[in-house]
Amino acid sequence: MKIIKLYILPFFLILAAMLIAFAAGFWLRPWIDETVDPNYPILNRVVALLRDRGLKDMPPNVKLERGMIKGLLQAYDDPYTVFIEPAEAKLQNDELRGHFGGIGVRMERDQVNHLVLFPYPDSPARQAGLQDGDRLARVDDLEVQADTPLDTIEAALRGPVGQVVRLIIQRAPVYAAQEVIVKRADVALPSTTWNLSPQDPRIGIIRVSVISATSANEISNAAADLKRRGASCFILDLRNNGGGLLDGGVDVARLFLKSGTVIRQQYRGEAVRDYGVAKPGPLAEIPLVVWVNQNTASAAEIIAGALQAQRRAQLVGTPTYGKDSIQLVFNLQDGSSLHVTAAYWWIPGFENSLEGRGLQPDRVVKDDPANNSDLVQAAAEIFGLK
Repeated sequence: MKIIKLYILPFFLILAAMLIAFAAGFWLRPWIDETVDPNYPILNRVVALLRDRGLKDMPPNVKLERGMIKGLLQAYDDPYTVFIEPAEAKLQNDELRGHFGGIGVRMERDQVNHLVLFPYPDSPARQAGLQDGDRLARVDDLEVQADTPLDTIEAALRGPVGQVVRLIIQRAPVYAAQEVIVKRADVALPSTTWNLSPQDPRIGIIRVSVISATSANEISNAAADLKRRGASCFILDLRNNGGGLLDGGVDVARLFLKSGTVIRQQYRGEAVRDYGVAKPGPLAEIPLVVWVNQNTASAAEIIAGALQAQRRAQLVGTPTYGKDSIQLVFNLQDGSSLHVTAAYWWIPGFENSLEGRGLQPDRVVKDDPANNSDLVQAAAEIFGLK
């Protein structure tokens, strides 16, 4: 099983895990005659009663097994230890890698809930003959219905680079079914976007949505492009960034630091480990402000907290989420994954736990998604721009 150290988007996972767990309860595997495990006699009895006396047939084994796992995690009672279904696990792994094998299409539901495709320019899908507005009816063996989750469809479209995927599409005006074979290619999934501030083109804004394996390189490229376009001061926008990879967060922090320790971490029963800065980062001299809000969490908090603790950059916005635990991700046999809380991290200078209280900004500015003018103004004052 592959293990990845990870700070994965906590809000959506926690909500999904809790809802599913309460709904699923403690399901047990029915394929064992009378004994699931001698240590759980009551559960053994429940299995027998459902199988022998229940009006409904027992669900498929895979559904029972996954339900059992979710019920177990509900009893385990850790909000960040969660079970992720295969389709969602695949999409999350792709997001954290920063690229995936795919065909390059955007998907939408139309007014009558058909799934409609829009291939990207120069994508494998476009090269194979897919057109804007084609309806998707099947992906290999997956029949696309009105209620088929988008995550399931997206996961089916993705796969190893160079491998082909067989699509059945319906094209206007007659919507007759036709087959299209598309060879998957490597598709970038960037975590970073950037632009010059409309209020002051001397300020470059680098927005990071998730901390992936490619984030540090993307941020370096963004800063270089903004410099070429005239930016002399920079904002690192970590608002609504729920985290990502631990190593990715440390690498991003190292871009901006000259020396010191980014974080310290400790697993149960193990010695404390330091993640330090071996040499000045390529962006260690640029004027920098970091935007944060209540949805800045986990690996994003590592970046913001390390820069604040070393007085490298001021934080502007609202207090962050407060998540200082480390999850190991175990990829399971069926493509699902288990995220297990295994360690804690802390930033030298912030020895108290961040859990539940988060980082406190140097300047509190209300977060308005529709208008960044107050945040830009606060950053300009910090930079000393007039």
